[in-house]
Amino acid sequence: MSNMRYYLLLMVLYLGIVAGVFALLYTPLRSAFMANWGFNSLILAALAIGIFLNFSRVLILEPEIKWIGIFRTGQSGLSVAVRPRLLRPLAKALEGLHRDRFSLSALSLRTVLEGIRGRLDESREISRYMIGLLVFLGLLGTFWGLLGTIAAVSNVVSGLDVGNRDFALVFTTLKAGLQEPLQGMGTAFSSSLFGLGGSLILGFLDIQANHAQNRFFNE
Repeated sequence: MSNMRYYLLLMVLYLGIVAGVFALLYTPLRSAFMANWGFNSLILAALAIGIFLNFSRVLILEPEIKWIGIFRTGQSGLSVAVRPRLLRPLAKALEGLHRDRFSLSALSLRTVLEGIRGRLDESREISRYMIGLLVFLGLLGTFWGLLGTIAAVSNVVSGLDVGNRDFALVFTTLKAGLQEPLQGMGTAFSSSLFGLGGSLILGFLDIQANHAQNRFFNE
């Protein structure tokens, strides 16, 4: 069967490119991160979990390929090989059968393939959920920041006093009061930046993991 390390290499190269972009934009990204470090830390934690899950989806195929390779070649190591996880339905169907004279009916084969496909789909659903979670966290941080912005603008407007005709003082007060709404806007848009950027990263990794699993299933 095919070597799945090709897809791992693509994923590692992509993360290397992303890390290079982050290094080039470190100063503005650091400022954006500190604008809402609470939500952004949660987003980066979800991103790290998603990256781990996508890599594990490809890495878990290696022992499965090794097991079925031992079975096909008839090597004696099958008895001590680690029991497969994804191919567990197939391993159960082949128990007690000789490699040189076994057969599966169409119904049995379909049942085995559906079991393997179901296990692959479970991991895909988790990966898609992590992508959606990053978008949700980004939007949640955005609305949180906008709520703070609206409250701050309301305080600034209610605090203006134009009755004394001292417009220089009014302008100075307005200028000072707008600092808090601007911070709220930074909080809102920094969360969107990291949330959408994280979903973009996980989206590519999810595509490569899906390609690896589809190739494994077809072969």
